[in-house]
Formats: sequence, C-alpha cells, structure tokens
Amino acid sequence: MSPAIEGMQAEEQHYSSKGVLLEPFVHQVGGHSCVLRFGEHTICKPLIPREHQFYKSLPTEMRKFTPQYRGVVSVSFEEDEEGNLCLIAYPLHSEQADLENVDPTADWEPKQKLLKWSNKKPPAMVLENDNYGKERARHGRKEDKMKSHNREEDLDWLQQPDVLYYSLEKRNAVPQVKHNPWSLKCHQQHLQRMKENAKHRNQYKFILLENLTWRHTVPCVLDLKMGTRQHGDDASEEKKATQIRKCQQSTSASIGVRLCGMQVYQSDSGQLMFMNKYHGRKLTLPGFKEALFQFFHDGRRLRRELLSPVLRRLREMQAVLEACESYRFYSSSLLIIYDGERPRARHRHRHRGGEEGEEDEDDEEEEEGGAFGYPCGGGAEEGPMVDVRMIDFAHTTCRHYGEDSVVHEGQDSGYIFGLQNLITIISQLEEHSAD
Repeated sequence: MSPAIEGMQAEEQHYSSKGVLLEPFVHQVGGHSCVLRFGEHTICKPLIPREHQFYKSLPTEMRKFTPQYRGVVSVSFEEDEEGNLCLIAYPLHSEQADLENVDPTADWEPKQKLLKWSNKKPPAMVLENDNYGKERARHGRKEDKMKSHNREEDLDWLQQPDVLYYSLEKRNAVPQVKHNPWSLKCHQQHLQRMKENAKHRNQYKFILLENLTWRHTVPCVLDLKMGTRQHGDDASEEKKATQIRKCQQSTSASIGVRLCGMQVYQSDSGQLMFMNKYHGRKLTLPGFKEALFQFFHDGRRLRRELLSPVLRRLREMQAVLEACESYRFYSSSLLIIYDGERPRARHRHRHRGGEEGEEDEDDEEEEEGGAFGYPCGGGAEEGPMVDVRMIDFAHTTCRHYGEDSVVHEGQDSGYIFGLQNLITIISQLEEHSAD
C-alpha cells in the first residue's frame, strides 16, 4: 500500500455536520482560481462544470498525468465573532444525485483540528520588498463593482516586482513554507467575492483533487501555460482578443509554452524565489530558457539529476496526447514539481529527529543517482523525486462533451508543439550541464 493511501486512511474521519475548515494552499504559484488545502493529501477548488466533466470522463491513459479526482464538497462562507472570514467544507447531501460525495479515502480532517485563517495579517515573514505589506493591506478594501475591482487588482500587481525573495522560517532545521504572494492574492480576491455575494448565496460546490506537493518538504513548483491558443470555444469576442494578444506578446505563440508562475528554493540563502505570470508574459525565448535554468538551480548547483526524469515524463505525456482524439486543452497548465530539500538533507532530518546538525562534507559531491526518478539511496518506497502533471481544465473540450457547439478533429497540435519545444529546451540544458 502506498504512503499516500496509508496516510489518508490514518486521517480518515466520519463525516459530520462540523465540516472541515479550509486553509490557504501555500504552493499555488499561478492561475486565478482559489485553491485551498482540504487535508495533507487533498486540495480543493471551485467546481467548474466543464473541468468536473473532464475529471469524471478522464481517459485511463491520461490519469497518470493529472491529479487524482476525489469528489465534490459543499463549501460555506462564514464569519465568526472576531471577524475571521472562514470557508467550511461539508459533505454533499445524498439527494444531490448529480454530484457524488467525497471519496471515502480523502483525508477528512475535523475543522476543530485546523487553524482559522482570515483577512487579518498573516504570520510574519521576511520579505525583500516591503511593498508586499501595502499590497496585502490593499486587498482588504471592498470595491463596489467586481469588474473594476479585478481590473484594479491586475493594475496594482503590475506595479509590484515580478520576482520576489522570501527568507523561510526554520523549525528543527527544516525550512517551513508558510505563504506565497500569489496564493494570498487569490485567497483575498475569492474571499472578497464571496463576502459581497453572501447575502444572496452561501453554498458553493468545490472539487477535491490530489495535493501533488504533499510528499515534499520544500516544494519547488513551475506552472507553465501550454499551447499556442488559450481561449475556449465559448469565449466572448473580447476575451478571445485578449487571449490572442497575450499569446502573441509572449512565448506562447512562438514555442507553445510560457511561464505562468514559479517558486524555487535556493539552499545557499535559505530563500524561496517567486516569479509571477506577469514576469512570464514578458519573457523572450532566451529569458524563458534562463527561467527554466533558475528553476532547476538550487543556488549552489544545477539539479542535473532532475532533468532526465522530467524529460522521460514529458515524452510519455506527448505520446499519450498524440493518441487523444479531438481533445483540446485550451488554457490548461503543466506543473513540474520537485523537493528543494535534497535527498541527503531529508534523510538527515529524519534520522536526527529534526535536530540541527552540521551538513555532511560530501553533500556537494552527491551522486546524481536518480536516473529512474527516485532519490539517491532511497528506493521506490520514497516516491519519485520529480513530478509532471497537467492541471486546469476549465476550457477543455472533446467530442464526448455533447453540449459543445464545436467539435475538433485530431490531436491538440498547439499543446503538443509546446511539449516538443519544452523537451528540446530541457534537453539542451541537460547537454550543456554535462559539458
């Protein structure tokens, strides 16, 4: 039995009226949908019918390249006596036959076990740019119209630095990731929208998905927007024009992929580096290649042992997508995830009970023995050291979606074009690192 299943079974609780208090998911680096932590192994996000349909009808051969789907919950917006804005997840009632209840293996944690989160000031964190505090405070202001509110959000973020550095707190010598600027932006916006709508609606459906970062101590996450086209078939003319312009002005048009967000741990300084989507849109091809190099670099050296497993995974994904008839993955992303804590450091923390100690002298001489995607000296039971998954299917379509007015033939050439170029760039990185 896998550690993930064992962990979920150990955490499993009977459903009750108490529900689960949802927490911010601190490893969200891109996208605009609010992603929340449901449990150690599970996240949740607002249910979009098209994305829900995709997960329920997912072809078997694609399952290894997407997060595991774990069902649907009902989420309520609540405000306590102290003014904390809370989102509470409850099981769906059985009479809602159109949507299934939560997978019983999902890690259901009673809300009294979790800390509350709110629109109040989060725990202190060393930030290299003090404008972040002003930005966070600005999120508390209520706008009269949501459209102008969203436009102001984007304009304000465009004035922020595109690359930020955070010094991580350490507990028992292990770095702790508490927040990141993009996830906070998404949470504040979502809470604001729900608060404004609270008088008219207080029940929302969220889907539960596998938390792809759960096994990592310091997850390094790269979010890549894939394909040469981002607008869905149902997009308005205004939306279509906006998305086409974004593609033309970024690497999406030229290579079928652009950076949408990134967090990477730099072990030399003990900092996380963040890049947001606005930075990604401005990157030229050389800039995109440099960003990929930075993602696989830990501040001391290039993590060469990660490149081969990533390439193998991308090639497997390409073969599967080339066989997918009529699918179009418009505006979906590709996640690449690995642990910023190198295997020997993780081993040292486990066996020393988390106590601080001197690093082994030969840490820097560590062999790149992860040719099969496993940590050096670890074995398969520790799980892959790197993961590559497709996410975000709100605009996906295929011939099986009967209500769609447009039916596409053949493979998603724009997405595959992006995969091919990504494979080429990472292959070049691997070749140059060997010189």
